[in-house]
Amino acid sequence: MTGGPPGRPGSAPGPAPDLSAWTVGVVGLGTMGGGMAARLADTGARLRLHNRTAGRAAGLAGRPRVTEVATPAEAALGAHLVLVSVADDDALAEVVTGPEGVSAADPPLVVNATTVSPEVVRALGERVPLLDAGVLGNGEHARSGQLRWYVGGDAALLDRARPVLDALGRQVLHLGPAGTGMALKIALNLLMGIEMQALAEVAALAEGAGLDRTTTLDAVAESGFAAPVMRYKAARMARRSYDRPDFRLRLMAKDLALAAAQMDAAGLVLPVTRAAADTHASAAGTDLADQDCAAIAEVFGDPVEAGR
Repeated sequence: MTGGPPGRPGSAPGPAPDLSAWTVGVVGLGTMGGGMAARLADTGARLRLHNRTAGRAAGLAGRPRVTEVATPAEAALGAHLVLVSVADDDALAEVVTGPEGVSAADPPLVVNATTVSPEVVRALGERVPLLDAGVLGNGEHARSGQLRWYVGGDAALLDRARPVLDALGRQVLHLGPAGTGMALKIALNLLMGIEMQALAEVAALAEGAGLDRTTTLDAVAESGFAAPVMRYKAARMARRSYDRPDFRLRLMAKDLALAAAQMDAAGLVLPVTRAAADTHASAAGTDLADQDCAAIAEVFGDPVEAGR
């Protein structure tokens, strides 16, 4: 997931397709997984939901054809497809191949929407039929079927998964073999992480020169330099509003660490990548970790303000 603007003109959701013949397991009901589950409930699909922290399905469990189950294996039981959206490499390995993981139910297809290393999805793909599906968007995009999917894996598996991915997204792009979906998602999240650090440093530099923070960030947002995500995050930084995160800072730090590892494996020297990864790794060890990734601005600000 990448936390961007909740929506923009011209991106209104289309009607949910009819997936009433499908049974879908959803493992991981955070911002993205919960949004995807809500969208799939609108399609009429039979859903089997699991979250490692109980209670996340409370808003969905009362809907027709929706069942909350106790383990990932139960979520996969009888499912045509299992969609997994968890936090990181370790969580993904646990819910897929752990003692009560989805592999115990011998699922016909697992779609991984967790941003992890390409090596992890390739290894898991040797245990279960798996697509690595890098996903771009936020919780609102998930609920409205406006995600973008960048998929690695066998084309025949993608053909089987496409009705579900089409219901959830406005674009499905097949990149190649297993691991390629994650490689592109990591590259895209690197771009966002660098943008956030650059925006934070601009704000700090302007404040250091005596300029007003909000005025500076408003100027950036209205300039030709600002992409939609940058405008949205500039508004968060100006308000110092980091609660109810679209994308937690610690998850951005995790993805930037993946980018740095990919850089090292390729023998590349990318100084901006290294700087962004190091800054976010340090911030992830503070009370900013579970705030929105725009909180990286507080690393460069007045120490009295840090952690708000």
